[in-house]
Amino acid sequence: MTVTLVYAAYAVGVLAALLAFGRASDTLGRRPVLLAALALSGTSSLVFVLVGAMSSGGLPLLFTGRVLSGLSAGMFTGTATAALADYAGKDNQLRASVIAAVANIGGLGLGPLVSGLLARHAGRPLQTSYLVHVVVVVLAVAAILAVPEPVRPDGPRRLRFQRLGVPAVARAAFLQAGTAGFAGFALLGLFTAVSPSVLALLGHHNPALTGVVVFAVFAASAAGQVVSATLPARPALLAGTGVLVLGLAVLGISLARSSLPLLVIAGVIGGAGQGLSFRAALGLVTQVSPAEQRGGVASSFFAVVYVGISLPVVGIGVGTREYGLVHTGEVFAAILAVLALLALTSLALRKPRAA
Repeated sequence: MTVTLVYAAYAVGVLAALLAFGRASDTLGRRPVLLAALALSGTSSLVFVLVGAMSSGGLPLLFTGRVLSGLSAGMFTGTATAALADYAGKDNQLRASVIAAVANIGGLGLGPLVSGLLARHAGRPLQTSYLVHVVVVVLAVAAILAVPEPVRPDGPRRLRFQRLGVPAVARAAFLQAGTAGFAGFALLGLFTAVSPSVLALLGHHNPALTGVVVFAVFAASAAGQVVSATLPARPALLAGTGVLVLGLAVLGISLARSSLPLLVIAGVIGGAGQGLSFRAALGLVTQVSPAEQRGGVASSFFAVVYVGISLPVVGIGVGTREYGLVHTGEVFAAILAVLALLALTSLALRKPRAA
């Protein structure tokens, strides 16, 4: 239960950053926000290093580090994507969006992989990976300082609270896309948060193996996002949601049979479906929204999916205490499969209209 709550603290930080800093780079500039996000990211790693050196009493600091990490990620989510689009120019927007998507999901996958390998083969497993991350943050700061500011903000430089909302014309599409996005990110949340416990239940206690399994899921997601860039939004969303349903079904079977190969296959299938549907879902909700409201709609969509990556995982933590991890995981996979199937059915029967 504690593990899932610590994991959820990250999503709290992400949501807070999306609300407080969603428009910050438009008024302050891209580089100041990116540098602030890197500062938070580096600070969170230093907090984790401190926690790793403590023998007891480090739980409050652990929560603090997770929230700081979430704040950093939330600030990066829109700012880095916007900066890439600025640097790419009008003729390379598709390439910039694909790079942003792969960097985002690929980074989430590389983190557990590298950490798992370091925990298995390097000393001080609770500290080394975070020290490596601090070095990476320093390199990133140097890289940002070396490039020019891509935008020149007009007007007063002040923070404005990001208001969430969905206009009436986009609500049907938002419900369809948001449901699929919620289910997909919940799948990612499951593999990220409870993979060590699931693998331990299957008799595997190797942290490097945990990293490989999680990386496989996110690598499949990144590949799915690349493929989605070659397809129109609605067909990609239909295909991705269908693949996601299949992945969730295989996940339930893998837990029932205590099968590691099936678990990995489920992660790869589900990750590919999530990646294929995610880009398409975000594109669909912005496409059907009025131009002057697209920023708020996109922020609302990210809020939904980040709730998806955390809240169900907390539910798993609660359910595991009462019913065990396997049974809870089976129910979890079944509920998400039903949600994704409902979204798929709605998409197939009703085509959203652009604003």
